Amino acid sequence: MHVALEPVDQPDIIALIDALDAYQGALYPPESNYHLSVAELKQPNVLFSVVRGSDGRALGCGAVVLLDGYGELKRMYVSPAERGRGIAKAIITFLEAEASRHCCTILRLETGIHQAEALALYARSGYARRGRYGEYPEDPLSVFMEKAIALSA
Repeated sequence: MHVALEPVDQPDIIALIDALDAYQGALYPPESNYHLSVAELKQPNVLFSVVRGSDGRALGCGAVVLLDGYGELKRMYVSPAERGRGIAKAIITFLEAEASRHCCTILRLETGIHQAEALALYARSGYARRGRYGEYPEDPLSVFMEKAIALSA
């Protein structure tokens, strides 16, 4: 498995994002899904990562949006057939290192209450629950988390 920054506008990555949208669309109403579009993921302040298998297939993805004073984890997804292999943890570890290289020392995220596996992964990775931040509305279906990361040497 190999993790790297890649352009988001590739057919196999768009397929992953479409699968993520379908998954979240089944769990939450549209007003509780805070997606970034492919166009938004192409912005210069976005670090978009992809995990590929030894055969080159895209297995998972995730992004950090670098904002004023913090970074935000977005679009974390691993294909269901590939789960349980440490791919999501590899994405988080990679994105934390990339964010650190961009002088980001705080990462935040928003996820949903119905994603127990994601909540457990983030907690195991050192993310702690916090209050709402940024422009997110009050939403009882949202969980907000944060982690301080060290700058890369």
